[in-house]
Amino acid sequence: MNTSRAEERSRERLVIVGGDAAGMSAASQARRLKGPDALEIVAFERGHFTSFSACGIPYWVGGDVPERDHLIARSPEEHRARDIDLRMRTEVVEIDVEGSRVRARDLDAGTESWTAYDKLVIATGARPIRPDLPGVDAAGVHGVQTLDDGQALLDTLTATRGRRAVVVGAGYIGVEMAEALINRGYEVTVVNRGKEPMSTLDPDMGRLVHKAMEGMGITMVDDAEVTALRTGDDGRVRAVATDDAEYPADVVVLGIGVRPETELARAAGLPVGDHGGLLTDLAMRVRGHANIWAGGDCVEVLDLVTGRERHIPLGTHANKHGQIIGANVGGGYATFPGVIGTAVSKVCDLEIARTGLREKDADRAGLQYVTVTVESTSRAGYYPGAAPMTVKMLAERRTGRLLGVQIVGREGAGKRVDIAAVALTAGMTVEQMTALDLGYAPPFSPVWDPILVAARKATAAVRSGAA
Repeated sequence: MNTSRAEERSRERLVIVGGDAAGMSAASQARRLKGPDALEIVAFERGHFTSFSACGIPYWVGGDVPERDHLIARSPEEHRARDIDLRMRTEVVEIDVEGSRVRARDLDAGTESWTAYDKLVIATGARPIRPDLPGVDAAGVHGVQTLDDGQALLDTLTATRGRRAVVVGAGYIGVEMAEALINRGYEVTVVNRGKEPMSTLDPDMGRLVHKAMEGMGITMVDDAEVTALRTGDDGRVRAVATDDAEYPADVVVLGIGVRPETELARAAGLPVGDHGGLLTDLAMRVRGHANIWAGGDCVEVLDLVTGRERHIPLGTHANKHGQIIGANVGGGYATFPGVIGTAVSKVCDLEIARTGLREKDADRAGLQYVTVTVESTSRAGYYPGAAPMTVKMLAERRTGRLLGVQIVGREGAGKRVDIAAVALTAGMTVEQMTALDLGYAPPFSPVWDPILVAARKATAAVRSGAA
């Protein structure tokens, strides 16, 4: 469709770049508020799928989720049935802010056309970090970002005779993919450039994850820089090389992390922050541009604990951003106040959770703080199934304001981080937390919940420091 800004249109047109969580949530919410007679919605998606759960891909690969389509919340056909002109396999390659239009390329036909907009939503997500290494593009080397990526990895796992897998990176994706490959019967080695896995935790808590993963039969290689991916005569990956060792591999999974996908926005002159994400106001409107919004993994958001901008790519935020954008585009009003960095993951039966600040985050923000660590159990110690858990808590020196919590433990540990997340959002002190009226019964908790034990210990540390 070739259109220009000068054309007469009876309806306002909303153009959306990106067809996953933030983009299609915005489209759906805007459509609920404004019918097709008042608002035309055109969405561009360069991939084969819309509204899918990227977070669920490791569990699909590992066999916990049996079918790919179980990860799809809404298909292109379902979106189109709601009067959303969704154009698949079509990539926006240029945004003309001055002319209020976008140039899109049909990836199958190779043709290009301009589409004018009255309002624009940028939801381009994040791109996986793919290191510039020899052999990184060899057969058998996989990233895991889209459903296509997941299917390609499954095809390789099915076709490969060998059973040795190397995961490069030990963040959320890395540890989740290690579990998926263990479930598939592979011998798994995780090569990590950090001193401990899970850099979203402090090193002392990451050490617990390291120990537990080794106990599951995973070979952990920390503080190692990958220098090359070795290939065989057939062009397939055969090993992962570091400065001082090689680790045999029949398949390699890259789990190094992601960066905001903002090259398109940068080229259009839109404002980008220190972490590479688009900068928006509380209504998710791109700063300085009245008719352009952005949300999801391509934006930076306000950290409510430090008051600074952060890039935190999570589906929970993306869906909220989309709802807020859709409400504002549709004539309503909503804001996104910010985040505190809550996340939870697992590797086999080990649960890993965090919210708020790590020690290095507090140091970077110039905060003075105390830390405490407690060992407890998920249930009353005498109740069957009681499992160990470690809770680390940071509190601001003198004021006692809660700054962050990290939890590593077995079943029942991870979701306790939500208690801390609510306390952080409310700006509570650790002393105030000790009086929280939490649910108790032996099958669910000790009489003093581990979070409350940590809060009591942190309160004592704050008082001691203030004395």
